[in-house]
Amino acid sequence: MSYSSFRIATALSLLAVSPAPARAQDSLTGPPVAPPPLTAPAAPVLLRVAVPTYTPHRVYDTKRKRFTDLETMIGAIARADVAFLGEFHNDPGTHVLQAGILEGVARRRDDRAVLALEMFERDVQPQLDAYLADSLDEAGFLTASRPWPNYPTDYRPMLEFAKARGWPVVAGNVPRRLASVVARRGLAALDSVPESDRPFVAAEHACPRDEYFRRFQDVMGDMSGHGMQLSPEQVETMVWRTYEAQCVKDEAMGESIARALTAHNTLVVHANGAFHSDYRLGTVERVRRRMPRARLVVVSFVPVADLDRADGRDRRRVGDYIVFTLAPAPTAPQP
Repeated sequence: MSYSSFRIATALSLLAVSPAPARAQDSLTGPPVAPPPLTAPAAPVLLRVAVPTYTPHRVYDTKRKRFTDLETMIGAIARADVAFLGEFHNDPGTHVLQAGILEGVARRRDDRAVLALEMFERDVQPQLDAYLADSLDEAGFLTASRPWPNYPTDYRPMLEFAKARGWPVVAGNVPRRLASVVARRGLAALDSVPESDRPFVAAEHACPRDEYFRRFQDVMGDMSGHGMQLSPEQVETMVWRTYEAQCVKDEAMGESIARALTAHNTLVVHANGAFHSDYRLGTVERVRRRMPRARLVVVSFVPVADLDRADGRDRRRVGDYIVFTLAPAPTAPQP
């Protein structure tokens, strides 16, 4: 499924409109396959899986314009203030490498780092903190925290590593219910959110029609072929309000990262969908605006069918490092 197709599905989910069925490969404003439920299941099932220790990959250094190795990249991350790990949410190889990056950071920084995640929303920070402090068991944590569908296999290894090392973990994203309000009514709708919800959105927002917006438009496409009977004006409004919801997420994550860096004065490693950090836009720009002196490293994970043919030269503007992973083999369509 293309970026564009998934963007339509995500936009419609925020707007509470039912699109044609689609399979997600990555997200700009939400999790893979399906958005996390607004209420968690009564008895979440946690899969116990063996975590691979290696996955095929190649690392391209965009500044030196040549391939390098993972350890060299981790060394650069360890010297930064903030590292963005921009991912395709459904790529297993990416998540294996993310966990490996945390291990490499721990070796180089004497176990001093912060893990921040797009995948948890700000209103579940108390439950996350309670779990890290062992005052809430894992079942209770999962029931209360609305984990993404692929949490057990893809994000649990990172969180458990941070927990074992005593690292703070930041739930950085805006609650989906508030992003949905913006997607339906626009950014001005935040002025009327209940006082109890105000801590979960950023204190300041900027949503200019800049390069980030133009890239967002390109990904959204014209929405044709999705069974939608919308006028050009309705499409324009829908794209803009969905983009405003995207900005609300970026601002919340940017503010969360900046606060974590100030509070802990150590490296913050932030995992997010690649669109939020590619080209140093989105969340990266929001951190830069708040902390102009911070040393930032942007990593973009790119699944490819053939690692031997991977070429980072045409992706030099995307980030500091491009990590090519071996894309999973296509599966047969489900009946």
